[in-house]
Amino acid sequence: MNSSVQLLVSVSREEAVGHSAVICASPTLAEDSIVLKHNRYFLVTDSMGNVIPSDHCSLGLFHDDTRILSHYALRVRAGPPSLLSAQVLRSYSARIDLAINDAEFGGNSWDPKNCVHILRELVVADRLMERVTLTNHLPITIDYWFELSLGCDFADIFEVRGWKRERFGQFYAPQVSDAMLKFAYRGSDDELRQTIIKFYEPPITLDSNKARWEFSLMPKGHFQAEWEAYVENGETSRPVCTGFRIEEQRKTVGQYYDSWAYECTQYATDMTEFDHVLHRAVEDLRALYIGADDGTIISAGIPWYCAPFGRDTIITSLQTLSLNPRIAINTLKYLARHQGQRENPFTEEEPGKIMHELRRGELARSGETPHTPYYGTIDATPLWLVLLHETWQWTGDDQLVRDLLPHADRALEWIARYGDLDGDNFVEYLGARANKGLVNQGWKDSSDGVPFPDATLPVPPIALVEVQGYVFDAFTRMAQLYAAFGQPQRAENLQEQAQHLREEISRRFWLEELGTFALALDGRKNPLPTISSNAGHLLWSGVPDHHQAAKVAEHLLSPDMFSGWGIRTLSASQHVFNPMSYHNGSVWPHDNSLIVMGLARYGFSRAALPILAGMHDAAAHSKFERLPELFCGMPRAHDLHPVWYPVSCSPQAWASGAFFMLLQAMLGITPEAPARVLHVRNPLLPDFLDTLTISELAIGRSKVSLQFKRYGDRTLANLLSTSGDPVQVRIELD
Repeated sequence: MNSSVQLLVSVSREEAVGHSAVICASPTLAEDSIVLKHNRYFLVTDSMGNVIPSDHCSLGLFHDDTRILSHYALRVRAGPPSLLSAQVLRSYSARIDLAINDAEFGGNSWDPKNCVHILRELVVADRLMERVTLTNHLPITIDYWFELSLGCDFADIFEVRGWKRERFGQFYAPQVSDAMLKFAYRGSDDELRQTIIKFYEPPITLDSNKARWEFSLMPKGHFQAEWEAYVENGETSRPVCTGFRIEEQRKTVGQYYDSWAYECTQYATDMTEFDHVLHRAVEDLRALYIGADDGTIISAGIPWYCAPFGRDTIITSLQTLSLNPRIAINTLKYLARHQGQRENPFTEEEPGKIMHELRRGELARSGETPHTPYYGTIDATPLWLVLLHETWQWTGDDQLVRDLLPHADRALEWIARYGDLDGDNFVEYLGARANKGLVNQGWKDSSDGVPFPDATLPVPPIALVEVQGYVFDAFTRMAQLYAAFGQPQRAENLQEQAQHLREEISRRFWLEELGTFALALDGRKNPLPTISSNAGHLLWSGVPDHHQAAKVAEHLLSPDMFSGWGIRTLSASQHVFNPMSYHNGSVWPHDNSLIVMGLARYGFSRAALPILAGMHDAAAHSKFERLPELFCGMPRAHDLHPVWYPVSCSPQAWASGAFFMLLQAMLGITPEAPARVLHVRNPLLPDFLDTLTISELAIGRSKVSLQFKRYGDRTLANLLSTSGDPVQVRIELD
């Protein structure tokens, strides 16, 4: 041990933490939870700003997949206080207003009046900062006190979700000084983690789990205390902000977010609610960015997926190319750097494969989980190829393509050598090769997410229908790239492979009697005749013929699939349907965005308008004006918002990105940056919008501004301006 460890005193976990760490009935993330994030820190509290161990397991301050504060609660004289307001001002900043009545200060117990105002200001940047301001509105001076209870269990995020630990590291007794409290833990990965809380106004008393302030409050008088909490481990990094006081933190981080918003395409409508939803989505996308190892990448969601993900980041990138291509460029480069190099059964790494998930917590670092990174996904690799081509279509960046073509070569080799397990031309998975991996390895990756209609589960290897569509799309797009970059024979071969695969998908997956595609083929090549949203992804990939597309569209928009809020993952007509399940009847915004893009591709944009309207209503009437990861699939009646799913991440990257793809689909925007052309084909606005202005839309090295106006059922587009390199904007109306 080094000298810093020698100063620490080993204790049991219970002694160090001060409460029964992690254990609770359910890891539910309440709809009114406050979620703040910036870079590698995120905070989840209850609506009062507290983290109390007896409440939801998902609450806490987290850094790099580790909970560095598991108890963080304000207690005041004459409390508990009443909640007046809880506002997430920006994705990294919140304001909570509380009140204490005068019952303990001589007031009428039958008619108590609020007399002490408590303002909690929280900012998450390169640390958590809080400022508490108390104001006395009584005409007399009162003696007052408040306490901050603190505890730290250093739980790994997998442990918070319910993972059963094989072993623990060593906890140390909290260290107390005049204005500092320090918790320490050496994990089973041999890393020393320390949570430090510094107080700017030293408390009257400070012990191993509590700070207490005592003071007098004159009439209209104030008392203010401020502190910060952050982690120290084996890494050293320069603080984001030059100052530590909360105002400096808030200002400095705000400049990052303002700069991000300025880089993005600007959207303005005649409906304030929708503008707020879009603004929140832009902020959330910036908040979900993390600095991870050798680059930056957008993480998947809070609280469970605040880490680099292959599939999630790729789909988010595809959704947001019209908003800001930087997301896609970062994603392509980051995932290329982590592309599989060798065979590793534990992590499921294979040469050329794009990773699924990378974790930085104790369980991954100690080898208890395979997430270093983990490669258990079969769709990230073809989706990466799709993203490479689509990014080129938006940016026209030839150098980016040249730099990444060797990675594309390896990805195609993976599809041919490892993806097709039995030589039937389909990409399949066997399930977890290690007992700690994923059983299902498409986007519906829960253990029961790929069922037969009667709820029985298929025998692997499993070929998911949407994955075959992704591969077809990847072959088609890569053929275009190879043709454009001087490899015509490779392009011709890929085009032939794509056509053959398209025919095989139709032959093996199409179920004429049901009018849709099978969810998957099992290991015996039997189709799973489960009516699901997966078939809608084939529309996005361009696989079905027009007869099949019309049938699939009819299914997707029928009452058994469309809940009124969005398209369910699975038809309500199926025996296995459960509107409260994760993948067998719920509604996922990202799923809907891909489906709507596919419907628009086949000319069904107008029929898809209710999906955009349902998603808007769901977001506009949620507490923080955002779409969650998913919500329940109950049918819409006269409700203001859907039934929320209990452990849904919010914000979630591909939910935040959904509206930008939905709008792109409805407006018929198609980029062709290498040819310096932007197409706008048969745009449509939903009934709740009369006008939409898009400013500074990046296409190659050009910026385009457009205005859309709805006149009854018809929407007209008007080119407002262009800047940068010359670009043709072709507005095509039938």
